[in-house]
Amino acid sequence: MKICLTGSTGFVGSALCSYLLDNSYQVIAPVRNLSSKSLLKNKNLNSVYVEDKEILLRAISMRSADKALIERSNISIDVYNLRILLTGQAESLQPAENFRQQLQTIPRVREVFNEVKVAAEGTWGDTVSDTYLTSRVKFALLDIELENFDPTRVHVTSSLGTVYLMGLLTHEEAHAVTEKVRFINGVKRVVQIFDYIENW
Repeated sequence: MKICLTGSTGFVGSALCSYLLDNSYQVIAPVRNLSSKSLLKNKNLNSVYVEDKEILLRAISMRSADKALIERSNISIDVYNLRILLTGQAESLQPAENFRQQLQTIPRVREVFNEVKVAAEGTWGDTVSDTYLTSRVKFALLDIELENFDPTRVHVTSSLGTVYLMGLLTHEEAHAVTEKVRFINGVKRVVQIFDYIENW
């Protein structure tokens, strides 16, 4: 059985994690940073966070090595739970699609979502607006009052007013998050890229 365990680096969480692993459960334990991961001593733990960072670094390296891609597009990369999200703008769909196919070859990548739009490169003002919108969304998630809901399990990114939500949530949490976000001023569209805990 697979179990998603948050708070696994704390005193109680680490003890529970060890108990589950000792009893043959497969534990998915998202952690916030590498220093927290070091608190998890059991080598059988599937720490998705570290794999996400490795995938992100490889994806950035592949993007940097493709001069044609850099010249013809402005693509941002986000990774959560072994899934890659591409956002931004490109002169045509083909460069982004070619890049998506390259990323799909990275080991352990489950899926690549290509949300790159054919459009002129966003301005500095667009970038500032999207950064501000992302901050407002993250702040709004703190107001969601559901038992055991952890807003750090939601990864938020914005592109030209579209808010992309990645995360590992229950169906109830996903619904609450989406409803909260779609009524925030400045949000033009909400795209859900959730994994559901009930399915793991």
